[in-house]
Amino acid sequence: MISNEEQEDQIGNDHIGNIALNPIRTNAFVLSDQEKIDSIKKNIEQILETLGMDLTDDSIKGTPNRVAKMFVNELFGGLHPSKKPKASTFENNYQYGEMLVEKNITVYSTCEHHLLPIIGRAHVAYISNGKVIGLSKMNRIVDYYAKRPQVQERLTMQIVQELQEALGTEDVACVIDAKHLCVNSRGIRDIESSTVTAEYGGQFKNEAKRKEFLTFLNLNTKF
Repeated sequence: MISNEEQEDQIGNDHIGNIALNPIRTNAFVLSDQEKIDSIKKNIEQILETLGMDLTDDSIKGTPNRVAKMFVNELFGGLHPSKKPKASTFENNYQYGEMLVEKNITVYSTCEHHLLPIIGRAHVAYISNGKVIGLSKMNRIVDYYAKRPQVQERLTMQIVQELQEALGTEDVACVIDAKHLCVNSRGIRDIESSTVTAEYGGQFKNEAKRKEFLTFLNLNTKF
């Protein structure tokens, strides 16, 4: 019989994710960003002091505040609904009917099991059903959902679901290839491995369309 703590550790080590929604409390946004920074700063101070660090040293005394601001304003900024990018869409007046692929979108996220970085690339595609979306908005959607404590499977699903809603079509696909520092820098310490996840909707569930999308990803588009 394993303890609850051992069970929780096993879930984290095995990278188990079970839903497409981040586990956010209903009262998550009662505190202002500054109040969150002030609270996190105190917690970081306590962690560093517990580890034996001298917080009077010039090099580290500002660390708790820097980390707190980084958590709230940068790494986990995608938790706040007010920062969700507006997915501006336009009529497909030029009647482009083939898939549009946005490749090599940079992914910087954070593993929710160990709070270590996830770094990689997202490749997103859709087939217009009468609407098109600004190219940069696809990058911004990826960035918004990445800036949360995440599991890669959930992130992949969220990107697809957001674009499906914005574009009014099921014909959206996303592939993410990323390195997890919780695998690369701790535990097994395998610096070569990466994790690939995919989510296919609508026409992309068709083998031929999916193969076409994956073929685009192999094109040499470096300039």
